[in-house]
Amino acid sequence: MLERDESKLDNVIICNIAEIQLQFQKIELFKRILMYSVTQLQVQAFVDGVGASIAMLERDENKLDNVIACNNFFSQMFGGVSRLTETTPFMLKDLIPRYNRMEFMDQVNQCFTEQIPLEFQQAFDSKNGTRWWRISLRPILDEQEKSYRLLITGQDISSKIELEHKLKITSSRFASVIEAAYDCIITINQREKIVLFNKAAQELFGYNEGEMLGQSIEVLIPEQYRDGHAAYVDKFAHSPIKSRQMEERNRVFGQHKDGSQFPVEIAISKINVGGMVEFTAIVRDISDKVRLMDHLAKQASTDPLTGLLNRREFEEQGKIMFALARKNKEPLSILMLDIDKFKDINDNYGHDVGDEILQLLSRVGSMTVRHLDVFIRLGGEEFVILMPDTYKEQGLAMAERVRKIFETQSFEHNWNGEPIPFTVSIGVAIMSEDDSSVDQMLKRADEALYDAKDGGRNRVAFGEG
Repeated sequence: MLERDESKLDNVIICNIAEIQLQFQKIELFKRILMYSVTQLQVQAFVDGVGASIAMLERDENKLDNVIACNNFFSQMFGGVSRLTETTPFMLKDLIPRYNRMEFMDQVNQCFTEQIPLEFQQAFDSKNGTRWWRISLRPILDEQEKSYRLLITGQDISSKIELEHKLKITSSRFASVIEAAYDCIITINQREKIVLFNKAAQELFGYNEGEMLGQSIEVLIPEQYRDGHAAYVDKFAHSPIKSRQMEERNRVFGQHKDGSQFPVEIAISKINVGGMVEFTAIVRDISDKVRLMDHLAKQASTDPLTGLLNRREFEEQGKIMFALARKNKEPLSILMLDIDKFKDINDNYGHDVGDEILQLLSRVGSMTVRHLDVFIRLGGEEFVILMPDTYKEQGLAMAERVRKIFETQSFEHNWNGEPIPFTVSIGVAIMSEDDSSVDQMLKRADEALYDAKDGGRNRVAFGEG
């Protein structure tokens, strides 16, 4: 029991558990009385104080739904202030626009019938454009668990709907770009499982999307390149770098469904999705590019007439073979060939026949030397043979063998008319302790070649170091 004295101080003069329980029961009863017996003016005063769209709906004995109280936000929800709301009650259906009246009233009927709360979204036109609302219907049950009243609330969700619409458009555009992309676009999660596989990827790798979603990315990687791939993905996941080109290897390959392999270019990026890292790779088939690069590389290193390596490649190969021989303390020989009186052949038979002889010498010489030897056309009618792990005696023996083959013409050729005999002169040199480069060896071989020509041609001569 609380008593206020003359000093306006509140004092508890009686307090026991039984009285406290009784007071709580009275309060609960009062709430029920307030819920079902309050006057319309009291309800209206309540809803006017709420800063959201709210109304109290009551269904009469004729099952007509009347708004017994509402605030201005409620009428604005339906497109503007209606004169109906100036006095209550009024029929709900008269406030709702025709274009969505039936949908709205169906929800109200369901709430009254099933006695359960309902929530739905509804759009209403206003002078400021279309607005979207989340409508909540809550039945107010009496002591018999029946409802004759509904509490209607509305929340303006236009900004949310607009954002969802923009996201949907963005997603649609993204999906269109992904599907229309010329390059393959493949996304994997941190467990290396494929979560996106666009149309270009399906065409390139031969799998359809259904086959690949959820599969390991290693299905698309040739077996010989799979080792270390997981470690590479994990390292990139923890790296501060967001994107990179896969340039760690000289050439990257993909694997088709049929098992065939093809070279690819890959650019990879990563994003964080819900705390997990996802990797998106843009994959491009570069088979044509590689073929062109290989062709250009071959052109740069190959003599176009004979197909042999050219002088530029001699410089590269010579440096490598010389360095290896010096490092491993192994012998290295060099043979320099020249067609005897080649100018006379061109003058007497024409340059076409001269070219045929150069091609014949290249073909026969390539079949004669060992597989580890390097046969090169320096230019004109001059050729070089680099012979690793070869001493003087072996170099001279190979030179003599080559000379005899062309002297005896012990090979087939298809020249028209009578045979055109030709011979070669050969100079031989081996690597000495004083040599600092393969060019010094070539110079001695060249001097030996001229000694062979001066000695009558169709000979082999040795250049002393």
